[in-house]
Amino acid sequence: MQQDEIEIRTFGPDHIEGAVALSRQENWPHRPQDWQMALQLSIGAVALDGHGQVTGTILVTPYGADCAMINMVIVDRNVRGKGLGRRLMEQAFALAEDRPLRLVATTDGMPLYEKLGFVPSGAVLQYQGKVAELDAPEGVEAASIDDLPEIKAMDREAYGADREALIDALAERGEFAVIRRNGAIEAYAAIRPFGRGEVIGPVIAGNIEDARALISFFATSRPGAFLRVDTDSRTGIADWLGEIGLAHVGGGVAMDRPPKKDAQYARPRVYALANQALG
Repeated sequence: MQQDEIEIRTFGPDHIEGAVALSRQENWPHRPQDWQMALQLSIGAVALDGHGQVTGTILVTPYGADCAMINMVIVDRNVRGKGLGRRLMEQAFALAEDRPLRLVATTDGMPLYEKLGFVPSGAVLQYQGKVAELDAPEGVEAASIDDLPEIKAMDREAYGADREALIDALAERGEFAVIRRNGAIEAYAAIRPFGRGEVIGPVIAGNIEDARALISFFATSRPGAFLRVDTDSRTGIADWLGEIGLAHVGGGVAMDRPPKKDAQYARPRVYALANQALG
């Protein structure tokens, strides 16, 4: 198939079925509901062949004017090597406008991203499985809707971008837990249904002990449940995730495309996170 036979269009709800099929081709666990949440928070593009079949996807999740995350970059294996990935990325750049960009790269995708100006900034490690029996942590409590403004403010400070829409979407679908000291929230985590079970993240905490406590809070309330946690390699929490029964099943390279020299760019400052809360 020639590239001129593939049309790039705006990603809409009617493309979700084709996107699910494409992600299953990659052995990704995304359900239609997971794609729907990603699309709710994002703008994106799809590549369609001459029969209207989805052969490529890309989503851009803007976090206010601060930055944008590129997600769900997939090209059908049957049309790889023909420049479609670059076409989708160029469309993502247009959708992101002047925002700094972040993504998590697979090994296959890294060469293209580097050519397009992305630079590595860390590694994301994915852990999943059933957690071993844990003692319920002290000092962690379920959050209420009244806590959301404080959670949003803390998240923005830690992540360096406005993820208010993401927090609202997580509140619609999942639950939050917080650690509160002297009447103020010092750490928080979220959990929601995803893929084969549930995903814990984001986890925002000022120290590794609080991050462990938040994850334990959700794990102990769901004995035997299938859980996923993504963490930055710099957090120091990865070994502990293995110790409690979660298996390291891969991950990717966190990459940034910095803005123009005269623009401000805040890098995230977190101990434990699930940057890919959309996937």
